[in-house]
This record gives sequence, C-alpha cells and structure tokens, in this order.
Amino acid sequence: MKKTVLFLTVVVICLVSCTASRSVVSNSANLEKYKYASLVDVMNYSGSAALMDIEVKVYDALESTRLEVIGDKRINELSFEQKKQLLLVRFSASQNDEESVVSVNFVDYMTGKPVASCRGAWGLGWDKNGDMKGAINRVVEQIKKLFPAN
Repeated sequence: MKKTVLFLTVVVICLVSCTASRSVVSNSANLEKYKYASLVDVMNYSGSAALMDIEVKVYDALESTRLEVIGDKRINELSFEQKKQLLLVRFSASQNDEESVVSVNFVDYMTGKPVASCRGAWGLGWDKNGDMKGAINRVVEQIKKLFPAN
C-alpha cells in the first residue's frame, strides 16, 4: 500500500513538473506605473466550450489586483494621463491531450509595446476540463503576483 502511494506521488510530481507556469516582464517595463487595465481583443479560445469561461476568470483575476479594470468601450473616457497608465490585456488558450495552457499578455496602451506575459499550464491528463481549470488557476496566480493588491 505504501509503495503504491509513493509511486503515484512520484508519477503526479513528474507529470506536473512537465507543465510550467511562469511570468515574463520586459526589461524596459516599470509595472508600478500602471493603474488601469482593459480586457481587449481576445486572441483565441476556439474549439472547446470548456474554454468559454476563461474571459470571466481573467477579468475576475484582474479585479483582484491593484489595477482598476476599465471596459474597452470606456477607454476613450480616460484622460491622457490615465491612458499612459493603461494596460491592454489579451489572452489566448490552447488545449490538447497532454496539457491546457492559458496565456495572458499585457500591452502598454500608448506605445503598443508588450510589457508582461503570464502563462498558466496544467496537464495531469485525466480530464480536459480539469486540466483547463488548473491552467486558469495557475495563470490567475501569476497575474496576482505581477500586480499584487494594495
């Protein structure tokens, strides 16, 4: 019994270690200057109905950070100074039999330069819905680390 539990633990650790979640920040970026975020131009989440709730999860993750979330229809209402503090947020998701991956990119509104990217991945392979939930949870963790709530 103990050998079986140990074996399963080692297998799970090996499987999880193959799916890396991470954040990348541009060398020239100063994340402290940003106060606003707007979810725009969803890149791609076609293929699975299980992916449809990602937009809401990413929005909720942004709401739990120090950033104030602005609807894309309201960007023109921001002042010039506020627009200089605005990040456009885009995401993409992919899924196959081995893993699910969710990437969230942050782009400076004024320059169009990429500032940061978060990647959440999960792949135990037991169930695609479970893998996608794991990937979403991991990318949410990365977003919260980049922009911690005050």
